Amino acid sequence: MDLVLDACDHFVLTPYLYPASFEPTDWRRQILSLYLITTIGGYVMYFTFSTFSYFFIFDRSLMQHPKFLKNQVMLEIQYTSTIVPFMAIPTVAMFLLEVRGYSNLYNGVEGSIYGWLFIVFSTFTFLMFTDCLIYWIHRGLHSKLLYKHLHKPHHRWLVPTPFASHAFHPIDGFLQSLPYHLYPFLFPLNKLLYLALFIFVNVWTVSIHDGDYRVPDLLKPFINGSAHHTDHHLFYNYNYGQFFTLWDRIGSSFKNPSAFEGEGPGDTVRRLLAVKDN
Repeated sequence: MDLVLDACDHFVLTPYLYPASFEPTDWRRQILSLYLITTIGGYVMYFTFSTFSYFFIFDRSLMQHPKFLKNQVMLEIQYTSTIVPFMAIPTVAMFLLEVRGYSNLYNGVEGSIYGWLFIVFSTFTFLMFTDCLIYWIHRGLHSKLLYKHLHKPHHRWLVPTPFASHAFHPIDGFLQSLPYHLYPFLFPLNKLLYLALFIFVNVWTVSIHDGDYRVPDLLKPFINGSAHHTDHHLFYNYNYGQFFTLWDRIGSSFKNPSAFEGEGPGDTVRRLLAVKDN
């Protein structure tokens, strides 16, 4: 995140926002800057990726599903817009530790002791590490102790749209993002790869709410896609995973998506429309 902070300092914050006496290395300035970057960046990524998905990927016939709420898209947007500034607060704490050198993030590839092969290895281990931790955090959020206080707002959307992708209680949203921040404190990770993976994670979060239930047959046993996650919204206690089905299979919470069996939300809508036409 220091790469983003340095760029913002150079092009925007130093010349236009802060007085010259407010040093870029001052931790108080870094907190303020990171909060602005995280909040504005959160809105930009949310509206960019969700809007693109809604207009070009999402099957809008799903809005005719009987469990689709009245004005649901607007409600999803309003809820997310409200919580982004609050979710940014604990996220900034993690970014500040990274910026001040407490993580294992590193610059460069060529000339580095890690090299390009380690970039590939880091990508794989990052996905496996975060998928494992998110599974158990997500499953814990479904416990009686936590569900109604933290995770229930996200399950308001039984048939979600891409705009539901970030509609979490702020603590819920941060807890499920924590593994992404935790990884570079435990393992070496290239700074540019970290930023790329952070963007990828946000895109993936949108994609599992996009109502496009298609998955290549070869990948169906392994990839946790929109079909899996929509069933999680509908049936609650299945398919907690983020990227893969591995931990749902290990934890006996895997459910073959109803969309793969001709019983998904899209199939329900088509049957209802057929009955209406007849």
